Amino acid sequence: MPVQTSRRPPSLDDHRSPMGGGPTIPTQPRRGADATPPRKRPRRKDPLWARLTVVFGAVLMLTSGVAIVGSKALISQATGNIAQRNLLGDAGKTDAEGGASLDGAIDMLLLGVDARERWAADDVRSDSIIVLHIPASHDQAYLISIPRDTEAHIPQWEKGNWAGGTEKINAAFQIGARNGGGWEGGAQLMARTIKQLTGVSFDGAAIINFGGFKNIIEALGTVRICVKQEVKSIHMSYVDGKPMWNADAKKTGKPMTPVVHKKGCQEMEGWAALDYSRQRKTLKNGDYDRQQNQQQLIKAMARKATEQGTLTNPIKIQQLIKAAGKALVLDTSGVPIADFIFTLRGITANELTMLKTNNGTFNGNGAGREVLSAETLEMFKAVKQDKLAEYVFYHPEVVSNRQ
Repeated sequence: MPVQTSRRPPSLDDHRSPMGGGPTIPTQPRRGADATPPRKRPRRKDPLWARLTVVFGAVLMLTSGVAIVGSKALISQATGNIAQRNLLGDAGKTDAEGGASLDGAIDMLLLGVDARERWAADDVRSDSIIVLHIPASHDQAYLISIPRDTEAHIPQWEKGNWAGGTEKINAAFQIGARNGGGWEGGAQLMARTIKQLTGVSFDGAAIINFGGFKNIIEALGTVRICVKQEVKSIHMSYVDGKPMWNADAKKTGKPMTPVVHKKGCQEMEGWAALDYSRQRKTLKNGDYDRQQNQQQLIKAMARKATEQGTLTNPIKIQQLIKAAGKALVLDTSGVPIADFIFTLRGITANELTMLKTNNGTFNGNGAGREVLSAETLEMFKAVKQDKLAEYVFYHPEVVSNRQ
């Protein structure tokens, strides 16, 4: 049974600083007049000591379907170094929306930031914006990326000296982080903006620092990525055979050879997988292709984490979660992480479906900004109503082909 627990305590002041420490389409009915909505799958009967499946790992951006061997107490101990803060503010689910328990659909906001040491903490934008939807059956998970250049009304934010107005949606994080708001303020304003745009409220959120994300992949070894179109990196080059940021490579004064990601399926090291998932400007469909590449990376990590005995190796599990602790800031609305994992134990990596907004191509307004199409807004309406599986069945074109 899902864990029944209060979502957000009156205060989260005792949590650590966010800067501290470091297609499978679900089974569907036949088309036709007698078509009926998809049925819930029977729940697995595997004992918890043998399978605590962590689609919450998609939230952690490291496991999405990792079966961890051990007790709930062990999971709690292992996840103890992950910083937790209030990332949702008033964009969390109300009691009327099922906010009092995990017994129902679960919606998480995942925000990726590229925070490098030379950048100020309050001058970072979130260019990766993903909504993770888990239906009330808790046996499927969907990832939906929102384009970074989506035009949105960003609500008033006094601390950031923002009176409210229309901007690219990725600016919401930077505005919320101003004047000491930090990543917590950035996430809260982003969550509020997305709720206003899509109608979706959230059960939790995570901020992923891509700088620390590489360590998670390195703990896995490599990940298998299928490159759909050859792309030359605009961020990295080789110097003496070693990959380096272009800015650092130039300082060496040595010859630089561009990093090129060749078309085809291949095993990538952490730095290469992250660099490929960051490319945008030279891709045919820009940020839409990048969204699918990032979603593919999440699923590739999920698959890798379930291979080669990783799940039965306590040392390996500890390494993975330790790496996650350095890359993440988390908000589970007051629910202990172990309880969250316990609730989502019925999901595996094979049940992670990646969806496209705007059918995966540009839908600009002529001013360099993207606009969510009527079909995409209907998809988010289905998220809010927990009818996404039914929507996907009748709109199979929204399923990413990079599964």
